[in-house]
Amino acid sequence: MKRNENIIPLSHDHHFGLLCCWKIRQGLKKEVELSRIQKYVDYFWNQHLKEHFKEEEEILFPNLKDEFSTRVAKEHQDLEVLFNDISKNPNIQNFEAFANLLDDHIRFEERQWFPHLEENLTKNQLLEIGKILTEVHSDEQDTYEDEFWK
Repeated sequence: MKRNENIIPLSHDHHFGLLCCWKIRQGLKKEVELSRIQKYVDYFWNQHLKEHFKEEEEILFPNLKDEFSTRVAKEHQDLEVLFNDISKNPNIQNFEAFANLLDDHIRFEERQWFPHLEENLTKNQLLEIGKILTEVHSDEQDTYEDEFWK
């Protein structure tokens, strides 16, 4: 699917989010020590997801407030709750719930929310989004060293 160039940076982030889900699942499948997976989730949340969610909420939400943005905001909150649950109680169920919700969330954004924005925002709104993202967005790089998923 061709993505509007102005929101491509956020779409690129989603690749790393899907990899995060895969890594969590691989770690669980390989029965890796849960504390190792917990450290990775903590890293990914603090180095990637928090900023990504903030950019979506501050840059995209003001342009179109509807049921799509309401759902995205709710899922951001639900993911934060799961992240906090993992911090307090790193168990298989919490990791699976986090990976499943993050995976579903990213796929919803890519398949439904972003196309919805592209259809409903004006060319000028999309250009302004692109301009702001150019100023504030950092390209994702996953530099986590403990490759527990291998």
